[in-house]
Amino acid sequence: MEFTKEQILLRETVARFAREQVAPLAAEIDQKERFPRETFAKMSALGLLGLGIPEEYGGSGGGIVESCIVAEELARHCVSTSASWGAHVDLCAANICRNGTPEQKQRFLPDLASGRKLGGMAMTESEAGSDVLAMKTRAMEKGDFFVLNGTKTFITNGPVGDLFLVYATTDPKSRGKGITAFVVEKGFPGFSCGKEFEKLGWHGSPTGELVFEDCPVPRKNVIGTVNQGVKVLLSGLNSERLVISANCLGLARASLEDSVKYSRERKQFGKAISEFQMIGEKLARMAAKVEAVRCMLWSQALRMSQEGPAAMAFETACTKLLASETSLQNALDATQIFGGYGYIREFPVERYLRDARIMTIGAGTSEIMCQIISRELGKRI
Repeated sequence: MEFTKEQILLRETVARFAREQVAPLAAEIDQKERFPRETFAKMSALGLLGLGIPEEYGGSGGGIVESCIVAEELARHCVSTSASWGAHVDLCAANICRNGTPEQKQRFLPDLASGRKLGGMAMTESEAGSDVLAMKTRAMEKGDFFVLNGTKTFITNGPVGDLFLVYATTDPKSRGKGITAFVVEKGFPGFSCGKEFEKLGWHGSPTGELVFEDCPVPRKNVIGTVNQGVKVLLSGLNSERLVISANCLGLARASLEDSVKYSRERKQFGKAISEFQMIGEKLARMAAKVEAVRCMLWSQALRMSQEGPAAMAFETACTKLLASETSLQNALDATQIFGGYGYIREFPVERYLRDARIMTIGAGTSEIMCQIISRELGKRI
């Protein structure tokens, strides 16, 4: 695909910002496991927190292509920062943009676009991960309110977020036809943050539980139609897979680019290790996979920008499967190329490996991606 002049400028701007402002903090926020609020304040000033939000609601405009550009460039230097940014922009704000009423957009989006409020999405539960329709968080209708009870888990931005798109069952007997989407804000009675998780990677992106105990949510905060929340959920899954694939691409690039530089500088037996055939082969395979993911990601992002996210389950599942497994394998290869230095914190590839491990699990496991691809093949062949 050919990028527009505006998209090229966006990439150059974000790449420079990531190098100068994000990269210097990456190791520190990883080691201290802290959320970089100062970085998000700077991203707000650049308009990155309002990406995808129409200008009439205080946003910067743009769509899936722009979101993937930003995700890739941020993830090249810090996946934690990109993950929290993606939860805010893609999982929360974009879903409200697609499915909210004009009144809801005016009420919620300006605060998200400006960074006054940090967003997230709450779908997963302890017994409803891949089988998300098995969720047990209940929303009972009481006049002009719905009363929520239940616990969501593994929520990106959970410990630090201000506004969440929350899915709950409003008709337990109907399973997929009985789910409703709500906007729940910090400060609502009965809404609290539960356990914050200590993770293998993504240390700078807080993950935790959200707890609802007789939490009243006004009817005006229902996104979409009551009992039709699956439509809201499905409208965001395909774009989520592309944004996480862009994260994977940025991380796979980091592993490759750092490995090329190191292998040219590191000398053994009197020559650079890049000249050894087995190291050269690793670099070649890493590069080939990066190019494959790049081509797949941008072709699908362009199509989605033109046709919308519907009816792209096969394409986005293929992209997410390849991208996530490439990011993990490239990180493994990078640590092998770096040798002992790849196992210590003096070099970032140790962090790349930890950050890459979740990619084949989050936003749909590789097994679920294969299931989707296999199912869609039956419709195509």
